[in-house]
Amino acid sequence: MKKHCAWVNPENSLMREYHDTEWGVPVHDDIRLFEMLILEGAQAGLSWDTILKKRRNYREAFEKFDPVKVAAFSEEKIRELLQDNGIVRNRLKIQSAVKNARVFREIQHQYGSFDTFIWKFVDGNPIDRHFAVLDEIPTKDELSERISRDLKKRGMSFVGPTIIYAYIQAIGLINSHTTDCFRYRELKA
Repeated sequence: MKKHCAWVNPENSLMREYHDTEWGVPVHDDIRLFEMLILEGAQAGLSWDTILKKRRNYREAFEKFDPVKVAAFSEEKIRELLQDNGIVRNRLKIQSAVKNARVFREIQHQYGSFDTFIWKFVDGNPIDRHFAVLDEIPTKDELSERISRDLKKRGMSFVGPTIIYAYIQAIGLINSHTTDCFRYRELKA
């Protein structure tokens, strides 16, 4: 049986599938980068399992995470989303997703893609953290603080250093799989 990171309940097929196929894999597609930014912001204060269960609904509610479409959401659309029990119905989080979509678009215009912008923080190469056990993994670090400051300065919200640390783990800027996890070796290769 394959060894997983300790945060994965191997009996939770949704969480196991996410860990085994997505978490920590370098992402270079702007739609996926935007999706993870929205989902990590929505997760604040909740479990990741809750967000994974609602992910399909998020894709529908947020126009398959098209930042152009989300940036154009009206106040009426936000009110509609607040009635959608398939997503986290938090006004601040929904408004943040719309505002963040607009900033995301500005970054795309400035850098050519959000991918170029976010990966410049690690010179285009994932950072291998070599964590032996879950307790060694921080909730934030200097990198997440630097990215958070930059995004906040541009006008984003729900992008504090802890949320951004989870984000950069998810999109593969850093390899935070514990060294005993089978994915650590696969991603390192």
